[in-house]
Amino acid sequence: MAHDLGFWMLQALNALQLSMLLFLLSIGLTVIFGLMHFVNLAHGSLYALGAYFAASLAAIGGYWMGFFLAPVAVAGAGVLLYSGLIKRMRNSGPMAQVLVTFGLIFALLDVTRFFWGDLALAIEIPAILDGRLTFLGIEYPAYRLFIIALGLAIFAALAVVLDRTQIGAMIRAGVDNDAMAACLGINVERLFFIVFCVGCGLAGLAGAVAAPLLSVTPDMGLQILIPTLIVIVIGGLGSLKGAIAGSLVYGFVQTFGAVLAPQAASVLIYALLAAVLVIKPAGLFPAKG
Repeated sequence: MAHDLGFWMLQALNALQLSMLLFLLSIGLTVIFGLMHFVNLAHGSLYALGAYFAASLAAIGGYWMGFFLAPVAVAGAGVLLYSGLIKRMRNSGPMAQVLVTFGLIFALLDVTRFFWGDLALAIEIPAILDGRLTFLGIEYPAYRLFIIALGLAIFAALAVVLDRTQIGAMIRAGVDNDAMAACLGINVERLFFIVFCVGCGLAGLAGAVAAPLLSVTPDMGLQILIPTLIVIVIGGLGSLKGAIAGSLVYGFVQTFGAVLAPQAASVLIYALLAAVLVIKPAGLFPAKG
């Protein structure tokens, strides 16, 4: 096994696929943290909501209907969430935000149970992405390659928006110093709203693409919450570069740890998290400010 290059390539692709899924989920959460200074622990529940929306829509119009409309539906839920709760809690302290969004996790858990029940749902992989493709000399599931390509495309698109557009400059200014950005005439409140809804939409997209790989269950949001928080703590708050770096670190440590040291795999990522917090408390690539 140690000399089988194909085996290690397979593990690298598995790590990359896990990293891209975590990136889709963590980028929205980290920018919300960085820009709004709001601790939204319910972000994982929006991921689960995206998976359920995708499963329901896929049952009506096929996978692609769920893929395109589930993020929109979750962004719509984000609008309601922001207007009804988040906006009112923005000036509360971190402890109040943690308690309220922690309670929101269980409220959304019961909402999914009420509408979809406790039984696991499944989505079939679309025919065009079913099967395996030869990539770098090995055969790999086409759907997992699709997730890798999607994650990289979202990363590239966000990099262009944040680095090359006016709204990207406004978001970066808000993350660096929201009070100064407001003094310069930037409507920070509207910016908060847009970023929150886009973050919710990306969480919904992550749920939609994860649904064919995982069972869609009410507690899937809870299961992904801790890995997502580890990603943004390692990468640094409010930073696109931090989100992709944290996702890659988590994906590769988790995947190769399970192969090389399965007995210690569950603690490796926590040991790395502790090391990062000791050496760089703000994370590897935190936003300025």
